[in-house]
Amino acid sequence: MRKKHFLSLSVMLFLPGIFRAKAQNTSFTANKTVTVYTTAQNTAYRLAKTATLNFAPKPQPVETEISVFVDPAKTFQSVVGFGGALTDASAETFYKLPKNKQQELLQAYFNADKGIGYTMGRTNIQSCDFSSGSYSYVNEGDAGLKSFSVKHDEQYRIPFIKQVMAAAGGKINLFVTPWSPPAFMKTNHDVLHGGHLLPQYRQAWANFFVKFISTYQKMGIPIWGLSIQNEEMATQTWESCVYTADEERAFIKVLGPTLQKAGYADKKLMAWDHNRDLVYQRASAVLEDLAAAKYVWGIAYHWYETWTGGEPQFVNVRRVHEAFPKTNLMFTEGCGEKFDYSKINDWGLGERYGNDMVNDFNAGTTGWTDWNILLDEKGGPNHVGNYCYSPVIADTKTGELHYTNSFYYLGHFSKFVRPGARRIAASSSRSSLQTTAFINTDGKIAVIVLNLSDQKIAYNLSVSGNAVETSSLPHSISTLIIQ
Repeated sequence: MRKKHFLSLSVMLFLPGIFRAKAQNTSFTANKTVTVYTTAQNTAYRLAKTATLNFAPKPQPVETEISVFVDPAKTFQSVVGFGGALTDASAETFYKLPKNKQQELLQAYFNADKGIGYTMGRTNIQSCDFSSGSYSYVNEGDAGLKSFSVKHDEQYRIPFIKQVMAAAGGKINLFVTPWSPPAFMKTNHDVLHGGHLLPQYRQAWANFFVKFISTYQKMGIPIWGLSIQNEEMATQTWESCVYTADEERAFIKVLGPTLQKAGYADKKLMAWDHNRDLVYQRASAVLEDLAAAKYVWGIAYHWYETWTGGEPQFVNVRRVHEAFPKTNLMFTEGCGEKFDYSKINDWGLGERYGNDMVNDFNAGTTGWTDWNILLDEKGGPNHVGNYCYSPVIADTKTGELHYTNSFYYLGHFSKFVRPGARRIAASSSRSSLQTTAFINTDGKIAVIVLNLSDQKIAYNLSVSGNAVETSSLPHSISTLIIQ
């Protein structure tokens, strides 16, 4: 009996320690301030510094208070970067601008201090819809690629990419994507209107990728990565090619070894590169085949599943991340469709970007690249009339640049969330405020707060038992930097 009493007493002696509140780690807020940058509708704020705030103790908010909670100790995926597409259309439009406007655009996108600090780019292998016409790098029927030449790209796109690289400090992480193999390699013998890659040309097409990468690199443009095919399940009026899951797996098993043999095993190979609706089905089909999966760095995806009239399917991205946590998720294209010049100032353009970026990163995405970085006053050039919006629109008649609000919404991420940053835990106590947060390699914390409502919302930014009081303007996005 004495032994039992001793054990009970021992447990009781430890009870105060069990129930004592654990001290919160205040190192993330000690001697630090919060600088707020805001873009908001019906104001002049465009990535504008709007407040500098100081933390005060606030260990427990009440339920009537609105709060955004950030826990820097809980880290998730790393960020590879942000960028946009350097298409034929962007390059051609760029060289129609006066020299001073060209420099303005490059600084706006690629200068980390004076601009929004893009570090990534995407470009097309052969023609796409955002080209002035269809073209190929080889003559019809040349499976041996003896006629291979990128002379077409030397007029606009290659010099444009080189200027982009210079503006970005000497390099960008550029990845490349084909819209279609040459016509003779396809079932429909047409670069347009879908069709499939003929099995007998899988090796020739894999060799084509290697030829493109080696040619660009010899011309001073390093290639960071590649995707198999743009929008693999879409039959379009423009350049397109359909890959079923079986066809994509089969091609990866040819392309992967071909890249390795050429010394390009370091290139980041991405599968899918289409919408969120089927992303889990395709990811599972490819990644559960270990003979294909060993060559795949990531799963690329777009945002156009809303063509059905439904909502963005962020949950499908999350499911891929949950099922295949070691595989990178990369957003590779999005834009406002059906261009109308009279609507380039519509606030909804940027809000779509903000909503998608917050939810994509919270679902596990590692990088985010927009579609064309620059288009003209018609939303082109586009050789099939598929005119779209870009964050910056050039009026080639006047030489002026028009920055849509999507440019600033993108900048709230790209300027403050730098390559190597890690997403950290962030949550909001109200659905009217969306949030995500990151800690950079230099220790600076970037918290993004998105307000899609018509209301000004006062809230606390709460970190480690300390908080600052601030507010979110109607239809706004803010980045709060803790440093």
